[in-house]
Amino acid sequence: MTSSPSSLRVALIGNGFMGAAHSQAWRVAPRFFDLPLEPEMSVLVGRDAGRAEIAAGRWGWAASSDDWRSVIARDDIDVVDIVTPGDSHAEIACAALAAGKHVICEKPLANTVDEARAMADAARAAAADGILAMVGFTYRRVPAVTLARDLVAEGRVGTIRQITVSYHQDWLVDPESPFTWRMDKSLAGSGALGDIGAHAIDLAQFVTGHDISSVSGIIETLVPERRDAHGRAAVVTVDDRALFTGRLDNGVLGSFEVSRMSTGRKNSLRIEVAGSLGAIAFDLEDLNSLQFYDATIDASRRGFSKIIVTEPEHPYIEAWWPAGHMLGYEHGFSHQVSDFVHAIAAGEQPRPSFDDGLQVQRVLDAVERSSHAGSVWSAV
Repeated sequence: MTSSPSSLRVALIGNGFMGAAHSQAWRVAPRFFDLPLEPEMSVLVGRDAGRAEIAAGRWGWAASSDDWRSVIARDDIDVVDIVTPGDSHAEIACAALAAGKHVICEKPLANTVDEARAMADAARAAAADGILAMVGFTYRRVPAVTLARDLVAEGRVGTIRQITVSYHQDWLVDPESPFTWRMDKSLAGSGALGDIGAHAIDLAQFVTGHDISSVSGIIETLVPERRDAHGRAAVVTVDDRALFTGRLDNGVLGSFEVSRMSTGRKNSLRIEVAGSLGAIAFDLEDLNSLQFYDATIDASRRGFSKIIVTEPEHPYIEAWWPAGHMLGYEHGFSHQVSDFVHAIAAGEQPRPSFDDGLQVQRVLDAVERSSHAGSVWSAV
């Protein structure tokens, strides 16, 4: 494969649900954003060669493989995008960084703090040679979420007094829903806590600009056994639901709740930040809008107002459709590609970094330890 100096040759490792989302992003981003480097969708890697070949053809990859090690060793690959289950993140990411490849890795960064720390150490060492790494907390790049972060940073809510974050889904409500790898701790690390709780933690830290320093939490498994694809009983070794309080490093106390058993909630990631001058509120199920409360205006005119985040002045929106037209779930992945490519071209550390991913991993670990011990655990 030949490549011009202005191209960025990408290998995607993993061909499941996230493989489709990331493929869409690599294909679409350069057609809407003015990127300094042209992504080339070089190769898709999957464990099953036949399925990988089919997925590569469907999603627009030039080739496929079932051997990620040989792909990482190739001289004609510049970026490795990891969307495999969490148990393989550390091995693949560290190998790719050592081979001189830029890396983007899906969240949560790893299954354990030790794995995440090894990945963050490898990323820092690689950065000294201009090799960059980023973790895929895509919801940061929903325009309304980025706007929320901007409003908080500008002081529009004043001094933050409290935050409330939740992530509710209902895809496991039915006890007859089949057992998958996401219910196996050895593969997934944790259940709702890591799968969607990682997003809630990152969202809180991104919007407020402060890290969670300590937690007190409890996790539970509501359906302890399910049937696998062959009808055999399989023990669920992860949580279905997690509740915890988190103290930010500025002293603010937040409440967090995540569940994959919330009947009627399909993908409700919510955050509310209340401050001395106002408040913001966001719900992913209404992702094109942001609620804003201005406590500085006359009391007779106060109330949450709905900002429709579809104007070219809003984050990322100018690249897409005419003003007022909606964006969807998949657009955040294109924004992620755009930001990552721009960072690589500029030689600047993209965010969230592997260190940011390690911080989230520490919080996840602290919540689980707190639940087991029944006490408060530090997240630093």
